Amino acid sequence: MNQAALIDLAHAKMPFGKYKGYFLTDLPEYYLIWYRTKGFPAGSLGTQMASIYEIKVNGMEGLLRDIRRKFQQG
Repeated sequence: MNQAALIDLAHAKMPFGKYKGYFLTDLPEYYLIWYRTKGFPAGSLGTQMASIYEIKVNGMEGLLRDIRRKFQQG
C-alpha cells in the first residue's frame, strides 16, 4: 500500500448504516468481524473495510489515527 492509499484509508468514512459518518478506523471490531463473515461490500469500500479489519486484528489502528492527524484533509 502506498502513502496516498494509507492517507485515503485513514480518512475514509462509513457511507451508510448505523455507523454512517464514522471513520472506518473507528468502527467497532465486532462490526468488521460480522462483515468479514457476511462478506464485505463490493468495490473500494469493501477493500478498505477488509484492510481496516486486518489492521485492527493486528492492533495497528493507532497508526491510521496518527496518519489522519498528521495529514489532515480539507
